[in-house]
Amino acid sequence: MAVLIFISIIAISLWLALGANRHAKTGDVADFFVGGRSFGVIILFFLAVGEVYSVATVIGLPGSIYAKGVNYGIWFMAFLLLIYPVGYFLAPRIWRAGKRYDAMTAPDLFKSHFSSRLLEWVVALCYLMFLVPWAQMQFQGLIVALNALGYALDPLLAVIIAGSIAFVYISISGVKAPARIAVLKDILLFGAIVCVGWAAFHDQGGVEALFTSARDQGASIAFANQDEVVFSMSTIVFQSLAFYCLPFMITILFTSKSEGAIKRAKRMMPLYMLMFPFLVASAYYAMIRIPDLRSPNHAFIATAIDLLPDWAVGFVAAGAALSGLILIAVISLSVGGIFTRNIVGNVPEASQKRVSQIVILAYLIISMILTVVLPTLMLDLMNTAYAGFGQMLPGLLAVLFFSRATAVGVLSGLLVGVGAVFAMYFTGFNLYSINSGLIALVMNAATVFMVSAFTQQTGKRELRAKAA
Repeated sequence: MAVLIFISIIAISLWLALGANRHAKTGDVADFFVGGRSFGVIILFFLAVGEVYSVATVIGLPGSIYAKGVNYGIWFMAFLLLIYPVGYFLAPRIWRAGKRYDAMTAPDLFKSHFSSRLLEWVVALCYLMFLVPWAQMQFQGLIVALNALGYALDPLLAVIIAGSIAFVYISISGVKAPARIAVLKDILLFGAIVCVGWAAFHDQGGVEALFTSARDQGASIAFANQDEVVFSMSTIVFQSLAFYCLPFMITILFTSKSEGAIKRAKRMMPLYMLMFPFLVASAYYAMIRIPDLRSPNHAFIATAIDLLPDWAVGFVAAGAALSGLILIAVISLSVGGIFTRNIVGNVPEASQKRVSQIVILAYLIISMILTVVLPTLMLDLMNTAYAGFGQMLPGLLAVLFFSRATAVGVLSGLLVGVGAVFAMYFTGFNLYSINSGLIALVMNAATVFMVSAFTQQTGKRELRAKAA
């Protein structure tokens, strides 16, 4: 029964994707990449929330609490609480800049604002490098969701199925298909999380009984030492600042029809924090009743299987799978847009959709192969990806606020920041346990300031020399 329900929901999602194609504007590249900048509050809300609460949240958060303790949950919730005010302040301004420059990708902003092909190319290349492993988290979560149906699928087969569905989503009508499917996904996902968490509370005799039993199993909020506190706090600050540098988040912001729509959507997003007590409950239940899981990532799904009837597990697995599939689709769209518009750079607009579809297919195939064949490489890149994305922040802030920053300054800062991220990761450098991404960001910003000041003065001297 669970398999039938799962397949039916995936079929409905494909039907929704096909339906989105009926409203697509053939040959309109803006319609493909950013939905014609036409999304209202409701669609924007569901699509943006889907990027925050993906399968990595549903599978990863309970799994991390199960394996590493409650401290991980505290960090995750604090990070999410901070991205809301940061987003309310930054997101409308990013949309405004995108509208002004007719941008459809994050590197488009750098290209148009700084009028530098070299800066555009380096920004695009860095984005693509860090996007390669980003889909791996979603693929791994999808494998867990599919295995919940009772079939120990081979990882290669699982990622082929997932990649094929994601390609169908995005190749049909661009961003409009994930936007429509996001509504179905969020209804299923939120309902699944609440049902699993509620069942865990009920089985254990209520909230107090569940939390008491989990405490007896070692679930307590306690940092081992000051270094853990410093790392946790610095990570919360850095990731909340870096979140809106993610290229697919910027692309989603460009889909909005107005600044007001973004602000209204941002006001509603904290409501999703209501799911976290239920996710914590599922992790606690697994700690108490299923202490010997083969993988911590199975904590949420294992709790669902243990507590819910078979048909309900189908809904849970489908909600988790859709959350991963939508994010893979949107990430793929970002890759296609960045490669076509910013790496190649001279593709006519009439051909950009077709070329992007080829690039998206290639990206999905490469990601699937690397996920299965070179998981260690993917893990190394994944551990540096968020820190790498965060190095775009000084340049992005320069686009939005600081007109005195120069292209040479931003480029120099980016190279210093990304280089520092890799150097600190591979050498194991530790400075008072501060998040390495934050250290690199400070170095990046300082470089932007100093090089911009120097190049401004050099430019002024050249202008005065020419005038003389």
